[in-house]
Amino acid sequence: MAEAPWAVGLFRKSVLKQRKLRELTASLGPSEGLRCLDLGSDNGVISLLLRARGGSWASADLTDEAVESIRGLVGSDVHKTDGIRLPFPDASFDRVVVVDMLEHAPDEAAFARELARLTRPGGLLIVNTPHLKPTLLRRLRHAIGQTDEKHGHLRPGYTPERLREIFGGGFELREHRTYSRFFSEAVDTALNWGVERLGKKGSAKGMVVTGSDVAKHARLFRAYSLIYPIVASVAALDALIPFVSGYMLIATLTRRVQ
Repeated sequence: MAEAPWAVGLFRKSVLKQRKLRELTASLGPSEGLRCLDLGSDNGVISLLLRARGGSWASADLTDEAVESIRGLVGSDVHKTDGIRLPFPDASFDRVVVVDMLEHAPDEAAFARELARLTRPGGLLIVNTPHLKPTLLRRLRHAIGQTDEKHGHLRPGYTPERLREIFGGGFELREHRTYSRFFSEAVDTALNWGVERLGKKGSAKGMVVTGSDVAKHARLFRAYSLIYPIVASVAALDALIPFVSGYMLIATLTRRVQ
């Protein structure tokens, strides 16, 4: 837990991570007294903040780097997965939160079956994933090298209809919405470009900024903190285009009672 301050500090300077957590918790609801699982939560700060809301949590991710970073923040019950199998008994969880992992899973159908196996009847599955939305900005990202492959995405994104197809055997799609519109996505594009310039390499989970990265480039991260108010102001311009769908899709599904 000693490393938590760097992660929380970085979180407070990330418009997208803050918005992501708000969307996840709004869909998740109260977690006190429940057994919960989060999958794919980047450097672990989302895992840390979800656990702070109560309940008994487990976490898992795809790479050694991500697992080590999560474990450094939350301590126990952190596992590595191949994106298909998870080391838990049937019907283990009341809530499962998939944070940007579905697009990285090598076999999405097998992953969906595994999530159905792990979720108790009547339990909730929250899926956060890129929204399949061809735009000029996405084409620009690819042109400057921010491709799906570099971010470890095996698929460019999903629509609600596609999620219903993938999870329909075990879950019922209850609600869905999008978030992170043009200005937030433009900010994310610029930040990813900057992190790449620092020499950070992608992985099967994209670019995971860890505590060692923050320590190595402490001056640059402090400089970024100074301009963060400008970054946040640009992202806030999303409010000017509420009629446009977002670049991220979040869906709430209920485990069918057999």
